[in-house]
Amino acid sequence: MEFLAIFLSSLIGILSPVGGVADRLAEDAIRDQVDSVEQLDVRIDNAPSYRLAQGRADRIRIAGRGVYPITGVRIAALEVETDPIAVNLASLQTQKPRLDAPLQAGVKLVLNEEDVNKALQSEAIAKRFRDLNLNFLSSSGNSSEKFDLVNPQIEFLPDSRFRIQVTLQGQQTRHQDRIIIETGIQILSGRQMQLVNPTVQLNDQALPPQLIALLTGGISQYFDLQRLQASGITARVLSLQTQDNALILAGFIQINQSFLVSENLFLEWSKQIV
Repeated sequence: MEFLAIFLSSLIGILSPVGGVADRLAEDAIRDQVDSVEQLDVRIDNAPSYRLAQGRADRIRIAGRGVYPITGVRIAALEVETDPIAVNLASLQTQKPRLDAPLQAGVKLVLNEEDVNKALQSEAIAKRFRDLNLNFLSSSGNSSEKFDLVNPQIEFLPDSRFRIQVTLQGQQTRHQDRIIIETGIQILSGRQMQLVNPTVQLNDQALPPQLIALLTGGISQYFDLQRLQASGITARVLSLQTQDNALILAGFIQINQSFLVSENLFLEWSKQIV
C-alpha cells in the first residue's frame, strides 16, 4: 500500500496545468514513479476545466496493465479511481505540494500466478529469503547453520487458499528439506491478514500444530496496514479472492494531509521492500 500512496501522490504536483495536456502529464508523472509499465491510461475529470488550475480535480481514473513498481515485480492490472482532490494552490509553487483535504481512492489489483512466481525468483525478493535461523525445521542436525529458502513456488487455489512449495537449504552443508505450506487468507477489520487452517509438510511429513503456530505466529502483526497510519496513510482491504490463476484485491486508500510528498518517496519505499 505504500507503493499505491506514492503512485497517487505523483499526481498531486500536476494539478496546475490547464487543458488536455494534464492527462498526458499525469501519465508521465506515474511512469516516472515506476520501473516500467506496459500500458497506462489516465483521465482527469473536471467541470469547469479552470478548476484544474486551482489545484482541484473532481476525479482521476487510472488503468494500468503490466505495471512494474520495481524490476522483476509485475502487477498484471491496476485500476484506481479517486474522489475529488484538493491541493493547496500556494504549495504547487514549491517542491513539496500538500493537500487541502485527504485524497481518497478505490483500488483494484490483479496479480497473476505466473508473475508472482517470477517475482519470487527475482533478486529483489529472493535476498529476503537468505540468512534465516530455521535450524529447528531442518533435518541436517547442524544447530548453528543458517539457511536460505530457494526455488519458492506459489499456487493460487479456490476459496482464497494458497499452496507454497519451497526448499530449505543449509548454507554450509547444502542440505535440503522440502517444505509445502497450504493456507487460506482472511482479512480482519480490512487491515490485518490472518492465516486460515494452515498446514505445513516437511519432507512429506505433516508438522504438529504447535510448530505451525511457531512458524506463523507473527504474520498477522507483520502484515498489518495499521502501521501505515504514522506516515499519513489509511488503507483497507475490502476483498481478496483467487480466480483463474489470479489474485484479485479490492481496497481503499486515503492519503491524509500530513502525508509528505517527495520525489524520493518511491526510492525510499523500494529500499524498504528489498
